[in-house]
Amino acid sequence: MAVNDDVPMNPEYMDYAEHERTYGGFIFFTKWGVVAVVCIVVLLAFVTL
Repeated sequence: MAVNDDVPMNPEYMDYAEHERTYGGFIFFTKWGVVAVVCIVVLLAFVTL
């Protein structure tokens, strides 16, 4: 993997609020995406009976 030394790995440069907001959005859409897929699979199971 290539190393990019232009980005400092110092915690003071980390925007934790933005990171938490992005993570929360990822979890939200992942959760509802899984629910949607389960609903589609259940619907397909009933349709094919």
